Amino acid sequence: MSSNTAIVDDVQLSARRIFSVIAPELALVEAELERQARSSVQIIAHLNEYLWSAGGKRVRPALLLLATRAVGGDAARHSVVRMAAVVEFLHTATLVHDDIIDNAETRRNRASLNRRFGNQIAVLMGDWLYMSAFETSLAERSLPILDILTAVTRKMVEGELMQLTLLGSADISEEQYFDVLERKTAYLFGACCEIGAILGGATPEQQKALCDYGMCLGTAFQLIDDLLDFTGTEEILGKPAGLDLLEGKVTLPIIYLLESVPQMRRKVQAVMRSESYAEISRAALLRAAEESGALERARAKAAEFAAAACAAEKLPSSIYREALCAIPNYILERDR
Repeated sequence: MSSNTAIVDDVQLSARRIFSVIAPELALVEAELERQARSSVQIIAHLNEYLWSAGGKRVRPALLLLATRAVGGDAARHSVVRMAAVVEFLHTATLVHDDIIDNAETRRNRASLNRRFGNQIAVLMGDWLYMSAFETSLAERSLPILDILTAVTRKMVEGELMQLTLLGSADISEEQYFDVLERKTAYLFGACCEIGAILGGATPEQQKALCDYGMCLGTAFQLIDDLLDFTGTEEILGKPAGLDLLEGKVTLPIIYLLESVPQMRRKVQAVMRSESYAEISRAALLRAAEESGALERARAKAAEFAAAACAAEKLPSSIYREALCAIPNYILERDR
């Protein structure tokens, strides 16, 4: 068995082990995040400390670094580390704004920024993160990279607006669901991989392959996120479970459930309307989704995108390609 097969087949492979091949570069990214978060404005420095001390998986910066390494580039270069920090800033800005829109109370096992400091401060902090990301990216003096970042930021905002127009509706098609998902999550994953490829001097074919890989990976990631909201617990997730439906968001398991059991539509709508599981308990809804095959179908769809997330055939053999091939399995097996 090749080392590539071994690493992909090890479904228990942790994020730490996968990302160990770029551990020195990730440490540089953490230092860069800390450097960029400094501000002479006391409140901004305080808010940044609160945000970054919560940690995070740093999946998006890691993808950028791995993509750079996978095409033969030097991920320890300051320009690469700087851009890895930029994508984490963009991601964090979207989380801050999403939490405001969703009235979220927790994030990563503690009070969300809006809950702790109020919506007004959280809105402005999200704006500061966006502007800081673009200010830093300008230093790269790369129009292709700026084009990618501008386009992906616009798509993320479009996704949030589209989702808002669909809130509270049980009549959402699978196509609409994926349209929102791609804009809110997948395009940023694709951008991370594509920017990493550009910084690493990739060929056009490698650049496209890595962008496609990121899109598929991001889609699988969000599908699993939506499944975990449906099946997970607050202790594991670090935030209340079952929130999507309470917030009026219909995700793929519910779409599949309503296709199989249309008579559940009234109860699903009641949950969204009342913002509670009084009409039908979360356990009963989960049981119905399991019995109807909705959960199995949603997991299969995630596995389909995870399987498609492989750029190996376009990249030279390396431990970095192996890590990229291992990430989809890690995503499918994650529990938070």
